[in-house]
Amino acid sequence: MPEQNVDYRKYLTPSVISKLNSLELRARLVVEGFMVGLHRSPYHGFSVEFTEHRPYMQGDAPKDIDWNVYGKTEKFFIKQYEEETNLRSYILLDTSRSMQYASEGNISKLEYASTLVAALGYLMTKQQDAVGLTLYSEKINKYLPPKASKAYLQELLKQLSDVTASDKTNTASCLNSIAEKIKRRGLVIIVSDFFDDINSILSALKHFRYQNNEVIVFQILDPLERNFAFGSDAVFRDLETADEMTTQPYQIQKAYVEAMNVFLNKIKTECLNSNIEYNLIETSVPFDKALFSYVQKRSRLY
Repeated sequence: MPEQNVDYRKYLTPSVISKLNSLELRARLVVEGFMVGLHRSPYHGFSVEFTEHRPYMQGDAPKDIDWNVYGKTEKFFIKQYEEETNLRSYILLDTSRSMQYASEGNISKLEYASTLVAALGYLMTKQQDAVGLTLYSEKINKYLPPKASKAYLQELLKQLSDVTASDKTNTASCLNSIAEKIKRRGLVIIVSDFFDDINSILSALKHFRYQNNEVIVFQILDPLERNFAFGSDAVFRDLETADEMTTQPYQIQKAYVEAMNVFLNKIKTECLNSNIEYNLIETSVPFDKALFSYVQKRSRLY
């Protein structure tokens, strides 16, 4: 049983959770912090419990009695779980070199994304859903189809723990390849900075919708990638091509921010028009924002 005086909400903060070496521990604490937060404003009344109860009947196994409910009601109830998997989820994580960027005081986009994906996998498994994982950059580096078991979750966490940013981005091609692999409709979650040809990416995202999959997009950005508030002279190096440029950021900040906003608004608008749930997440933002978006989407599927 968790200690009552532990503030699990603090583990939703990227800078705090990043100090833990174990990705499995990170995932568990992020989910526990999220669950605590669901019972407070603004999430009061929202539930992620997907079990039902029925009265105890003669012949039921005592191990299935919910003793917490008995403690509150002094009546015996049995936990009733669905025998079949509730949902099949496909999580796609961009591991290209651009994802390794981190400004001072923030964790890298890949570290943030990996922790988020691990927490999603932990939460899905807890809900008895099947979850799969795809790691991609220029090509698909790893494809693990959805399964629903705690043992399988360990394999997913191992793959995520070993992830390093490498190669250039070829998001559109990879997404199209993955879409062809999905034979049974489900929930597709893409986690990326989407620094690639925007029109090709949008076309690939719609590919999943053509197959009647539900889709959630998490676009992960560092705060400086949005506001370009670098201040003094700086040398900028492309993480994927190694090209360098020396400039005074304040001179181009306005034009950069305008171009970035056009880029982000196009993704958001096209996603919404295609009934794709879009989330823009900065690496300084607590993890509950993304987890709550997933839980809301899941609740609407039933």
